[in-house]
Amino acid sequence: MTHEEKALAYFKEKFHCSQSVFAAYAEELGITEEQALKIGYCFNSGMRKGEVCGACSGALLVIGAKYGQSDKNDLESRTRANHLTMLFLDRFKEENGSYICNNLLGCDITTPEGGKYALENGLYTSVCPKMVASAVTILEEIIKTEEQK
Repeated sequence: MTHEEKALAYFKEKFHCSQSVFAAYAEELGITEEQALKIGYCFNSGMRKGEVCGACSGALLVIGAKYGQSDKNDLESRTRANHLTMLFLDRFKEENGSYICNNLLGCDITTPEGGKYALENGLYTSVCPKMVASAVTILEEIIKTEEQK
C-alpha cells in the first residue's frame, strides 16, 4: 500500500487529515501507529482555528521527523528542514491555491455558521481527501529528491 493509499484509508476511517498523513509514515519513522495518530491529532482543521491545513501539518511533522534538527550545533539539519518546510508549503499553495484551511474550504470553520456550512456542504468529505492526497504527493516528491542527493 502506498503512503497516499494509507493516508486516505486513515481519513476514510474518520481520522483527521493531520493524523492521516503523519500516520501513513509511522513505520519508517520508527514510531507506532498509535503514537503517530496521537502526535498528529491536534493539528486537524488548521489547529482547530482554520489556519494551516492539517494535511500540511501532518506532512511537516514527517519532514521534521526525517530531516529536523536534533543537535543544537547541527546547523545543516536546521537549514535543510527550514528549506524543505518552505518548499513543501510553496508547492502545496501552488497546487491548491492556499495552505490555509479556511481558504481551502471557502468558509470560516471557527464560527458556528462556517462549521455548519462545511458540514452541510460535505466539504470535509469532498475537499479534505484531496488535500490529504496532495500533501502526500508533494511530500513523496520532496523525500524522493532528498534521497537522491
